[in-house]
Formats: sequence, C-alpha cells, structure tokens
Amino acid sequence: MAQEFDTIAEGLRFPEGPIALPGGRVLVVEIARGTLSVVSSNGEVSVVADLGGGPNGAAMGPDGHCFVCNNGGFEWIERDGKLYPGEQPADYAGGRIERVNIETGLFEVLYSECDGRPLKGPNDIVFDATGGFWFTDHGKSRERERDRTGVFYATSDGSRIEEVIFPMEGPNGVGLSPDESELYIAETVPGRVWAYELASPGKVKGTRRLLTDRPGFHFFDSLAVDAQGGVCVATIIDGGITTLAPTDAPPKFFATDDRLTTNICFGGGDLSTAYITLSSTGRLISTQWDVPGLPLNFLNK
Repeated sequence: MAQEFDTIAEGLRFPEGPIALPGGRVLVVEIARGTLSVVSSNGEVSVVADLGGGPNGAAMGPDGHCFVCNNGGFEWIERDGKLYPGEQPADYAGGRIERVNIETGLFEVLYSECDGRPLKGPNDIVFDATGGFWFTDHGKSRERERDRTGVFYATSDGSRIEEVIFPMEGPNGVGLSPDESELYIAETVPGRVWAYELASPGKVKGTRRLLTDRPGFHFFDSLAVDAQGGVCVATIIDGGITTLAPTDAPPKFFATDDRLTTNICFGGGDLSTAYITLSSTGRLISTQWDVPGLPLNFLNK
C-alpha cells in the first residue's frame, strides 16, 4: 500500500533526475519529451532546454551549470495511460554528457566517447568535492542483444574521461558516502547495490561489497544518499524507495503507487523533503523524509 505523499506536478513525460533548487523549484528531465524542465513550487512546468535524445540523470556542477546524462532515447510504449521505455530507437545517435546553462537554456555536448568507444546510454551522475563526477552507462537494448557497460569518472571542463569500472550488469544509480570514501552503484535487473572503496577521487581500490537488500523480486534505478549514509534507491516492480544501510542494518521501504518509481532527491531548508519521480504515470511527488538528505556538492553546501 502506498504511503502518504503530495503530488507536485502531473503530466510529465517520464520524469527522472530531480534536483531540488533553492526557492522550492525542482529541475527534472522528461526523458520521453527530450527536455530538461523545471517545476515551480505551485506545480507549473516549463522547459529549460530541449536536449533531444533521452536526458536521464542530472546534477549541478561547480560552474553552476546542470550536467545531464543523455541516454540517446528509447522506443516508447503507452499502455493503459502509462508510459514505458523500450528498446533503442530508430533515430538513436549515441549517448552523451551535456552541460546546460539553466538560465539561458544553451547547452553543449561535453563527452560522447571514452578512449574511442562511444557512450551508449549514460544514466546517473554524482559530483565529488573536487569537482569531478562519476556517471553510469546503462547501455541500450536491441531485439536480441544488449550493451556491456561500466562506470566512468570525468572532469567538468571536458578535458578527461576514464572508464573506471567494467563490466557491470546495467549500472544505474550512483552516489557517494558522506565522507566520499565509498562509491555506490545500483545494478538494475540484478536488483543489487555495490559499495566500492575509493583510493582517491576517480580511483577505486578494487574491493567492493554488497549492501544488505530487501527480500523479493525488484529492480533498482537511480539513488540518493541521506545524511546518515543510507542509500535511498528507487525501486521498480513493487514501486517505491528502498533505503539500504551502509552497515548490515535491515533495509527500509517507502511504497508509492507507481511500479516505475525511478529517482529521489532531497530539498527544503533542512533537506528533509524528499522529491520522488513516478515515471510511468508522469508525476513528481514530495513527502517528509525521516532522515535529512546528504548535502550535495555545488548545490546544498
């Protein structure tokens, strides 16, 4: 049964990548619309930038611009008033990382390849305190094949990109522990979250561990980290937010009414308001969270 929440906006075309801005506005991508959009505190939606393709995860960078993972788009399936992403579309032109000026709507492609290999379906992104960022490449599916993909680290000025972790099974959500000593990666279809120990910004030590999960069948999507280090990962199939403890404490679950609950971010003066994207039904919702969110580099600090 869904728990209590308020609906901020409806009619969005598969929203994802929420960013709670000062003043009550929330940036979201609309993947099926191909836009970076902003939702006002009273629920009005306006387009910030028409990016095309499939804008997915988003984060504010050290230069005040919004960095967007563009997955290149999907074939879309509409069924019973709900929207579902399908396979790689006929007009697919590759994946990319885009930098967007949210004041003017102007944008540029920052990265479209790494070491000569094209990005396939960039998905989620997080900045560390040095101004570099981690992002996942979820890949694209076709009728009888799927890309093998990994996790990347890049600089915000477009000068360096490196594939740090390969291969993974559909890497999706990405986040950092409060002290930035661990990197969290959600794999979608396996429904698991890995914690990688970091040696330095952009470098892993080679050791990883699984976070203790809930029982049952579910997929994992994008994620955010709370102030106590809990990994709040959007959960598909049973629909909601699963909070996995950084220790072996049992997980918690916040149920929504959309099987395709895809992302969460934190806002409000004390970061205790959770904004959650319910993608198949096109809604942005909010609810009071029991633990404040972790302040994000270049946004909440």
